[in-house]
Amino acid sequence: MIKKYFGTDGIRGVINSKNINGDMFFKFGLASGTYFKSQKKRKQTAIIAKDTRLSGYTLEPALVSGLTSAGMHVYTLGPLPTNGLAMLTKSMKANMGIMITASHNPHHDNGLKLFGPDGMKLSDKIEKKIESLIDKNIKINVSSPEKLGRVKRLESGTKDYLKILKKNFSKEFNLRGLRIVIDCANGAGYKAGPELLRSLGAKVTSIGINPNGLNINNNCGSTYPNKIKFAVKKNNAHLGISLDGDADRIIICDEKGNIIDGDQIIAALAIRWKNKKMLKGGVVGTLMSNYGLEKFFKSEKIKFIRANVGDRYVKEKMKKNNFNLGGEQSGHIILGKFATTGDGLLVALEVLFAIRKGNKASDFFNKFQKTPQILKNIAVKDKEIIKNIEVKKSIKIAEKLIKGQGRILVRKSGTESKIRVMAESNNKKLLNNCINIISKRIK
Repeated sequence: MIKKYFGTDGIRGVINSKNINGDMFFKFGLASGTYFKSQKKRKQTAIIAKDTRLSGYTLEPALVSGLTSAGMHVYTLGPLPTNGLAMLTKSMKANMGIMITASHNPHHDNGLKLFGPDGMKLSDKIEKKIESLIDKNIKINVSSPEKLGRVKRLESGTKDYLKILKKNFSKEFNLRGLRIVIDCANGAGYKAGPELLRSLGAKVTSIGINPNGLNINNNCGSTYPNKIKFAVKKNNAHLGISLDGDADRIIICDEKGNIIDGDQIIAALAIRWKNKKMLKGGVVGTLMSNYGLEKFFKSEKIKFIRANVGDRYVKEKMKKNNFNLGGEQSGHIILGKFATTGDGLLVALEVLFAIRKGNKASDFFNKFQKTPQILKNIAVKDKEIIKNIEVKKSIKIAEKLIKGQGRILVRKSGTESKIRVMAESNNKKLLNNCINIISKRIK
């Protein structure tokens, strides 16, 4: 389904560009408010949270203006992790939730993620309906003066979110005696992350907690795991937690300084849940999930299904197949028993709950041998270059070379102007050769 504005995870781009500016965010607010108001459910409310980008101050008022012009009442929460917004959308019985964020992207990007009243990201079908309203004449959707929405700021967002998180665990659960390092990427989790861990009794070292609007994801967070690695060693910590800009991703560092990606986290949790008879159905990964993970699940007799890249598509497959665990190598992990979308802090709590009684993180993880994988991100002016005849030929050549020894995946990024080229094989020479054949042609 081809969409005009929405990508794999909401809308995203460079601030003050074609779609990411005050004018467009007014239209996004007006269109989404009009759509959800037409559903005639609940109390015509929208809640908004954001990460720490400077551009949030530009986009939020425009979005609020669009929503209230549609007749929606709006609550603004300020900086809060994405799943915090999803959870509060559901608990507050709002019509919709909107997160202003560009997730793991640099500060000059921004965007939004939309959630329905059930706390789920919107389907392609609903996004298309909203897109059809965006391009309509503004006069058709605006409310009359007496029916405009009202706006209120809620200061209790972080507190309410943490309360929901902790309710998922027993009252006796605590982290006393554990030394934990958390890197909040100068993003949306900079308050919630350290506060959560300290409230449970952990000795916490926090980094990436001084956002200035421009330093989000800058040499920190889940896309820069070396920072957490050095901090864990320096502080002799039991565990390191690294979030991204909107805290829906998590990368972990064990006490030995080993970086644990999403695939290894999913494998460890799947085995734990299987042994505790908590695993429902199986596990959903993505096209990017390591082949070693797939082989591991096969050996453990755990069903494994691949979805398109994006935690929204993972969740859709989980729902369709009645699975309760899924996620991505990048650290988007959905614990279906507790949440509707990825949540770095929730996953951290589940891991800490498992290792809190004298167990080592290094013993809990590293469940399988990863198949060597190379991922190359190639910046392009136009992502449609992937349809170029010569590019297609290069992909076919590489696929023929690697057949029977690995796999290749070439796709457009849903969040950036990049083509992502991924290859997996135990033959490293072949791996590099195949990546080079395709990337040179794209360049």
